[in-house]
Amino acid sequence: MANLKHLRNRIRSVNNTRQITKAMKMVSAAKLRRSQERALATRPYSQRIRAMINGIAALIPATGAPPLLAPVREGSRKILLVVYTADRGLCGSFNSVVIRSTRARIAQLTAEGHQVMLTFVGRKAHDVMKRQYGDMIRDVHAGLSRALSFDLTEQQVAAKLLTDFANGEFDECHIVYNAFKSAMTQELTWRQIIPAPVEPLDDDEPRGAPLFEPDEETVLEALLPRNIAVQVFQALTESNAAEHAARMTAMDNAVRNAGEMLKKLSITYNRTRQAAITTELMEIIGGSESLKG
Repeated sequence: MANLKHLRNRIRSVNNTRQITKAMKMVSAAKLRRSQERALATRPYSQRIRAMINGIAALIPATGAPPLLAPVREGSRKILLVVYTADRGLCGSFNSVVIRSTRARIAQLTAEGHQVMLTFVGRKAHDVMKRQYGDMIRDVHAGLSRALSFDLTEQQVAAKLLTDFANGEFDECHIVYNAFKSAMTQELTWRQIIPAPVEPLDDDEPRGAPLFEPDEETVLEALLPRNIAVQVFQALTESNAAEHAARMTAMDNAVRNAGEMLKKLSITYNRTRQAAITTELMEIIGGSESLKG
């Protein structure tokens, strides 16, 4: 009977876990809908401001470019990596994918002779990497995904990046995050945001000669800090939507696995109970036969 009691406790425990994961799946599905709408709404603005900066930068000489657009100098550089992960776990491989890629990038940059620094947006990567890379960590920004406010992100993250860059704390900044593709798919994305990369324009593409008031350099100096804030916020919205999608998928898998385990445990319980009943009947029959004898 002790074995049956153990099985009953196991079935009760798995069933409770299944109810919890099912509730978490429903919560993540509701949050995913809002996060997905926000991420999709942010993309056009982010893409257009990058295209605008790219178009203006192609019209000015490299010697007159603002510092946020100046070409990266050769040789050893101080490179800041801004790593986006979740504040919580239970979202499958969402966090581990970013952490593995960040470790590989750190090893690559260190081997090339660069000095690497880390800023974390979200708590999980910091909790995992602080023991190994504690001397590289500059800042940790947790809780930003709860409200997803552009003003708060600009004040806490983008403003700090701009100040540190102006003070010469780093020469180059890259961000890494999971971009939202669908409820089942997230794409690991690396992007350089400081200095802003300039892609060459297609000479075959017809375009007019725009007139600027004030001059191009002044327009760029106003647009570039805004671009940093937009890219940082877009990465946050993409990462937040991808997090909820990953957690919904992970909890759905957990619900299915718990259901399959319940079926197996129920079969084992019924078989064990049937064997116990059969054993008791055999003992009763044997005792009765011995009394008749």
